[in-house]
Amino acid sequence: MSAPARPAVPQRAAERPAGRRLVARLPGRSLVRVGPVSVQVRRRSVLVAATLVVLLLVAGVLSLSLGTPYVAPADVLRALSGAGTPYDLVVFDLRLPRLVLAAVAGAAFGVAGTLIQSVARNPLASPDVVGITQGAGLAATVALTGGAAAVLVAPAALVGGLAAAALLFALGARHGLAAQRFVLAGVAVAFALRALIEVVMLTADPIDGLRAQIWLIGTLAGKGWTEAFWIAGTLVALLPVLAWAGWALNSTALDDDTARGIGLRPVARRVGLAGTGVLAAAMVTAQVGAVDFVALVAPQLARRLVRAERPPLVCAALLGALLLVLADLAGRRLFAPTQLPAGVLTAAIGGPYLIFLLVRGRRRPS
Repeated sequence: MSAPARPAVPQRAAERPAGRRLVARLPGRSLVRVGPVSVQVRRRSVLVAATLVVLLLVAGVLSLSLGTPYVAPADVLRALSGAGTPYDLVVFDLRLPRLVLAAVAGAAFGVAGTLIQSVARNPLASPDVVGITQGAGLAATVALTGGAAAVLVAPAALVGGLAAAALLFALGARHGLAAQRFVLAGVAVAFALRALIEVVMLTADPIDGLRAQIWLIGTLAGKGWTEAFWIAGTLVALLPVLAWAGWALNSTALDDDTARGIGLRPVARRVGLAGTGVLAAAMVTAQVGAVDFVALVAPQLARRLVRAERPPLVCAALLGALLLVLADLAGRRLFAPTQLPAGVLTAAIGGPYLIFLLVRGRRRPS
């Protein structure tokens, strides 16, 4: 008489065929395989990013349509498709360069703000808080009030922003670029450079001082493909670093001992992330001026939309682009024919945002 059949025993991990591994999936994430590489993607991040892309396209069409003359959205789409319309000159030569500049500049501000806030572990840290914007502004102010050629203003601002970053790193490098020291050093640098800007403005010719003041507010008027090329080129050159940064940001919330315990180098990571952020911030500020609050607001709004522990890099870039496109459009049309600089509108967004953070912080239980 044969023995009764034994119940099937689940195959143990050690007995599974070679080459097969179990990957634990976190809640709310999907596993994406690209060849031998597996990446877990947060589904809500993909949904938010797709929504922001659609909103950015809609805002782009509106920016190309609204103005004098008005161009119907259907004519805008026909012009962009190459079908040929009577409005090709308006769309391609007058409005599209400014739209592309607003999008790439906003994306750069969003990237810079995400990296700096993640290193500082502070939602109020941004290029205009830690002194990068002020360094670029001081150099641009000196150039504008000193009679330098217009083509030298942007390079001077870039050098000024990088010099401020070098000073920030020198002051904050003690104790491995610790978050609190980094923010305090940045605030000190920002106040000192702002005071120097005021001194230069007070001693300058009134006309030159007015030109510098407009630059310090931040405007896209009179700018286009050249500035967009420099910003986009910087972002493209930084793509490998940004790909690494998107992964490295996951460890910024860990304390140094924990990070070292799992084989990471926290100081080197912080320096790399902060260096990438200040480079992007210096370049975009050099091209469009001191457009405040985009780098401050975009990362935290993106984090709240995604419901993540840290600002998501891609969503922050898309949200920064959307904010600056809408701010530039509102500046052009709200008080037409008078045009407001984009920096005025972004400041109008940033002020209520700071009040919201203060109110929310007071309501949060200790």
